[in-house]
Amino acid sequence: MNTAVAPKKQTAFRLDADLIERLRVKARRENRSLNNYVERVLTAVAYDEPNEITIAAMKEAMTGEGEALDLSKWNEFIASL
Repeated sequence: MNTAVAPKKQTAFRLDADLIERLRVKARRENRSLNNYVERVLTAVAYDEPNEITIAAMKEAMTGEGEALDLSKWNEFIASL
C-alpha cells in the first residue's frame, strides 16, 4: 500500500465572504476544517472523469446493446443472504 502523502502547496484565492461562511458551516457539519473541506470538494470536482471501463458501460447502457441480466434466481439469492 502506498502511504506517501502528496506534497501540499499553499495558495490564496479571493472568495466572496458569504461563500466562505457557507463553506465554514458545511465544513463544521462534517467535522472538518475549512481547508480540508474545500480541498475535498475541489478534489471531487477535479477527478470526476470516468475511466474507460465506466465509459464503455455507460455507452452500453444508453444504447441497450449490453447483455440482459438473468434475474430468474434473484429471490433465491436474496433469501440466501
